[in-house]
Amino acid sequence: MPENRTSRARQFSRFLILGLVAVGPGLLLAGDNPAPSEPDQIIAFLNQSIVWYRQLAAQQQLAEGPSDAIVLNENRQLADQVVRQSFEYARARARAITKNSKATPAAANPNPEPAQPQSQGLIDLSAKTDEQVKQTREELAGLRQQATTASGQKRHVLDSRIAEVQAELDLLEARQESLHNMLDFAKATATSSAIQEGLPSQIETLARTLPGAVTEPTPATGTHPTAVTTNPPAAAPVTVTTSQPKEQSAGLYALLSDILSTRKKLATLENALQMADSLEQAGKDLRAPLVAHASELTHRGDDLANQPDSMDPVVLAQQRKVLDDLTTQFKQSSATLFPLSKQAVLLELYKRNISNWQGSLQLQYAAQRKSLLWRLAVLALVLIVIFVLSDIWRRVTFRYVHDAHRRQQFLLLRRIAVLFVALTVIIVSFASGLGPVTTFAGLLTAGVAVSLQNVILAVAGYFFLVGKYGVRVGDRIQVAGVTGEVMDIGLIRLHMMEISGSPVPRPTGRVVAFSNAAVFQPDGIFKQIPGTNFLWHEVALTLPSGNDYARVEKIMLETVGKIFAEYRDKIEEQRKSMECALSTVTVESFDPESRLRLTPEGLQVIVRYAVDLTNAAEIDDRVIREVLQATGREPQIQPTNSSQQSALSPQPNRSVDKKV
Repeated sequence: MPENRTSRARQFSRFLILGLVAVGPGLLLAGDNPAPSEPDQIIAFLNQSIVWYRQLAAQQQLAEGPSDAIVLNENRQLADQVVRQSFEYARARARAITKNSKATPAAANPNPEPAQPQSQGLIDLSAKTDEQVKQTREELAGLRQQATTASGQKRHVLDSRIAEVQAELDLLEARQESLHNMLDFAKATATSSAIQEGLPSQIETLARTLPGAVTEPTPATGTHPTAVTTNPPAAAPVTVTTSQPKEQSAGLYALLSDILSTRKKLATLENALQMADSLEQAGKDLRAPLVAHASELTHRGDDLANQPDSMDPVVLAQQRKVLDDLTTQFKQSSATLFPLSKQAVLLELYKRNISNWQGSLQLQYAAQRKSLLWRLAVLALVLIVIFVLSDIWRRVTFRYVHDAHRRQQFLLLRRIAVLFVALTVIIVSFASGLGPVTTFAGLLTAGVAVSLQNVILAVAGYFFLVGKYGVRVGDRIQVAGVTGEVMDIGLIRLHMMEISGSPVPRPTGRVVAFSNAAVFQPDGIFKQIPGTNFLWHEVALTLPSGNDYARVEKIMLETVGKIFAEYRDKIEEQRKSMECALSTVTVESFDPESRLRLTPEGLQVIVRYAVDLTNAAEIDDRVIREVLQATGREPQIQPTNSSQQSALSPQPNRSVDKKV
């Protein structure tokens, strides 16, 4: 059955390949994660102690007052001692491990430690592969021996089988070499991880990451080993730069900053407590087997002490040897156990200091929260009062101001005033703690004021325009030499319909826009006094030399006075309105008046009279006609340029116009 045997060998080779691919890496990976050894636990404990020690830097940033500095200095001294005890424990335990390993070397051990279960599968697989290689070689040797005596067709078949078995043997030998390499690597890894002579050097490497005064061994003082030194000479006081006490700030921003800072301090101290608890628990875990071992040694010593006294020198020598061994082991265990016990006491003191500091901060945090709530309540109350007053303003405006335009002005002024007051109250509430922010806001405001000065002037001019002697829609005004009727008054500019022409101005079909800042210009804005709608016109007559100017003046004055009498009541009402509007100014009668003027052409008689703007054109035409008829004179028409006027023409005089 050689063919079946060869097939089984081929199948077994495939099984080895699959096992090498699927099982081999798993075994190696499983062997890389053994249970933590004692040296690994010691190094992890030292790392945890160092991380806990370094968190004191965060506490140093929290110290702001003398009491905080005292607590921090005490914590720093306690932390130095805690880390020192950690390294004393680690050094003592490393010496014990090294001493025990030298007392029982691996070469003198007649019963070597069995292989790890993770590597046993790899060893079995390698043994099976070695057996298969051996069988294949024996089969190959038998086939070659048969081939030496065979001939013909049988020799040809044997040669083919020899070639096939040789190929299988080569494959098995390759697999055998791979398995042996993997097994050698696993054994070397296990051997290197079992070496413990490097633990002291690792401890000293970690000690160099901290100040030397913290990790150096405590000098022997002859005191009891359980005594805890709360003020070691190596721990120097820490200089803490404390800030000046803060004055009670009235600003919400500063108060919010203080609350957030206090919460951050509380979180830092809570983290310190958690790390201290974790380090204390780690020390307890390391101390538990040591305490059990010390208790066992104590019980063994008590048992030996309770045994009956023997008079046999050999027995006494054996008991003395056992007691000496127990004493050595107890001293060794005590040297390892006492640093952890000291550390537990120091950590309790450290936690008590942190808890006291945390309690004072919690009281401070509660007071800050209470102050913040009171200030927010006061701010809310002030804003409510502002909005209530705003609503009262609105109701009063709708009740007592019936003019729609004036009502709109009051409501706009109300919105601006309420917004300004509310923003001012909010800014003042926050501003006392906004030193850099208010400085930046002031510079920004100055820049905005410079760049938007025209807009700001226009907004300020709006309040002048809507004042007592301001402008309303429909008023006829004159701005920068342009006359027109107001169409709209905005917060930035006003629009008016331009009118021109004499004696009765007419719309030109154009709308003119002016900035409200025009009220601050030298020429300003001219408009009728509220309640008036009249102008002063003049009619002039030039008399050559030799004429009776007194008679002509009398005739002209009587003629104009006759016409003026027809609408005197309207003008008188407007005069009274002017007196009411200008309570501090005395307004004289608006009756016609005359005066004389010397000109190159002769003596000019001028009569001034008030006319209503509505009927100004008709009144002027009638005055001219009746004056000519009464004096019996014809107007002298001479060729003149467009800037000259006829000898007899009414001239408007706006001497009673009000400048806004």
